[in-house]
Amino acid sequence: MTTAQQAPVLFDSAYYQDPYTVYDRLRVHDHIHRFRFPVGDVPMIFLSRYDDVKRLLSDQRFSNDGAVWGSEEFKRSGMIFGADTLIGRILTVLDPPDHTRVRKLAMGAFTPRRAATWKEPVERIVTESLDRLAASENPDVMDFASRIPADVTGEILGFPLKRFGDMLHAIERAFHADPSNPDNDAEVAAAFEEIVVYGRELIVEKRRNPGDDLTSLFIHARDGEDRLTEDELVSMVAVMIMAGIDTTRNLIGSAVLALLDHPDQRRLLVERPEHVPGAVEEFLRYDGAFTVGLFRLAKEDLELDGVPVPAGTPVVAGLQAANYDPEKFTDPRRLDITRTGTVRHLALGHGLHNCMGAALARLETGIAVPALLRRFPDLRLAVPREEIRFEENWLLRSLPALPVAL
Repeated sequence: MTTAQQAPVLFDSAYYQDPYTVYDRLRVHDHIHRFRFPVGDVPMIFLSRYDDVKRLLSDQRFSNDGAVWGSEEFKRSGMIFGADTLIGRILTVLDPPDHTRVRKLAMGAFTPRRAATWKEPVERIVTESLDRLAASENPDVMDFASRIPADVTGEILGFPLKRFGDMLHAIERAFHADPSNPDNDAEVAAAFEEIVVYGRELIVEKRRNPGDDLTSLFIHARDGEDRLTEDELVSMVAVMIMAGIDTTRNLIGSAVLALLDHPDQRRLLVERPEHVPGAVEEFLRYDGAFTVGLFRLAKEDLELDGVPVPAGTPVVAGLQAANYDPEKFTDPRRLDITRTGTVRHLALGHGLHNCMGAALARLETGIAVPALLRRFPDLRLAVPREEIRFEENWLLRSLPALPVAL
């Protein structure tokens, strides 16, 4: 363990701009790192080595369900995801056997045949987004990156456009809140509740007018023989709305910035399109949409590498710390779209809670980023590089803006 004076500071302002320096120090000097989370002053543990993070994500002695397994300090902190709304019971927090049943039913909508049908709408929406970017007086890659997953998710869920803008605003308020705001908890809860309301509205519409969309398939899983409860159906639609938009937006934005920082890799991607699949995996490893995973709560008193972990303790899986572990990835701070090796990054999770929409996120990023570079071969930053700042968000690796000259 490092001393308090030596310990790197997680989740302060400097960390959000360069978390990787903090991760490097922790990995070497304090890989099972005890600290107190800034919100609520909750004692937690942070894991930074690849093997430790991967093991945690599949360790059944831990749960994502903070409402059930969290310590009293954690429950009082306001850090429980979607507390007191249906969002608090989404698939990403369920434990088996409910998780097993719900995920099996949900994955029936993500067949290879269905995934193949998404390519045409993604390509069309990317082209429309590029046209809007070209017409913009102040082009911002994040506007481009926002519209693509939003429009794609709306289309494959069958969401009526008349409510779509309100839903996007609710997502923005839920995931990009200001913790210093004294009304933050109430505003976040209200935003999550709005997302649930939109999900219910969509289900009513699709029961009335079913189509060839994911919502209709989820309804079939609810109204069929097995199956989803009504609340599980609503939470499934809600998680698709949330996870399908913000995470892919972040990934596209970070990928473009990484390529602007690495012009040799940018040239290679444009000249050698066969590298696109590998490039998407490298974008995920290099600066994925999530810096950390959702809190994992110890279900019993246990130890991690000799460090006591009392029941109820939140343990943070450092996803991006793991993806920069030099024991697993050669020269991890270098973007390399031709990177090879047998070790898979953990940007999309591992075990029970690996990302259900991974195929769609990969498809959108693999179409959007190369298309942007082809359309605007002279794309460059419109501001000095040091002015590009990441949002101070403990969970997401998110650029609020990426102004460019086309």
